[in-house]
Amino acid sequence: MARRLPSLNGLRAFEAAGRHGSFTAAARELNVTQTAVSRLVRLLEDRLGFALFRRHASALELTAQGQALLPGLTDAFNSIARLTESVAAMRGGPVLTVGVGPTLAVSWLIPRLANFYRSHPDIEVRVATGGATRAVRDDWTCTIRRDTDALPGYTAERLFPSAVVPVCTPELASMLRSPDDLLNATLIVASNMPNEWPHWFEAARLRSPLHSAGEVSFESNAMAMQAALDGVGIAIAQFPYVSDALAAGRLVAPFPIVAPTGDGWLLEYRPIHREDPALLAFREWLHQEAECERQVETEFVNRGSMRTIRPRASVRKRQRRDR
Repeated sequence: MARRLPSLNGLRAFEAAGRHGSFTAAARELNVTQTAVSRLVRLLEDRLGFALFRRHASALELTAQGQALLPGLTDAFNSIARLTESVAAMRGGPVLTVGVGPTLAVSWLIPRLANFYRSHPDIEVRVATGGATRAVRDDWTCTIRRDTDALPGYTAERLFPSAVVPVCTPELASMLRSPDDLLNATLIVASNMPNEWPHWFEAARLRSPLHSAGEVSFESNAMAMQAALDGVGIAIAQFPYVSDALAAGRLVAPFPIVAPTGDGWLLEYRPIHREDPALLAFREWLHQEAECERQVETEFVNRGSMRTIRPRASVRKRQRRDR
């Protein structure tokens, strides 16, 4: 059934005049003459069968019908503008959807995507919420996860190893003299990764407190990392989560211990996508960025301010059980 709509040009003229309270201002916005706006509104009023304005010598006054019509009409035109802008922004080239955990996305992947777009401006990358604790969707092109093995039916390519390190602001670090000081410090815990602090304490051959003096728990690593940046306490972090913040000096690692977890960060995809041009380009770029990340971590460890301790066999077994 066909819609019976008044003239859209008349509605635009009325909406602009009602919003500005002036035919002259509406004419400037619509890039037409004041006479044209006045005529379009008059024709609309004739079509509707009632007046929308009371016309005064120096101003326009909305009638009751005009007051009822204007807000909804403004919302409708705003919605049309947003819709057309979003459609115009859609790319016509290849699309790649990558599932990745929110912390790795915000802290590592997204800050590097500008480099990818410079080399591949025709490929649109869509970042979806995924990762080790989220279900992997079949409509994703690939996913970046932390694990020891590939998902069933997926091909896995190793990006960089998994390792954790305590981090905090320089101000908090200045008050820590030895790792034992952590027993009386505020430790930041991500409730979805409860074993990372115990793992680090065991790898560092220290007694792990059941609860530190002022433990603060957050639902996700993303919240925990933000809390560390805000000086709430000392967080235990996957290295890629904090490598940029460490390089910039926003965070420091107060003690010379990095504890590998025995697994790694993997790029995974179904074999059917292997020859996908967008994935081929993304894989090549991602491995280059991963190599840079490995070099940064190696330099950080070998600078003399850090030593790496291999996780004990009991730690590795517990991590496998926790998955």
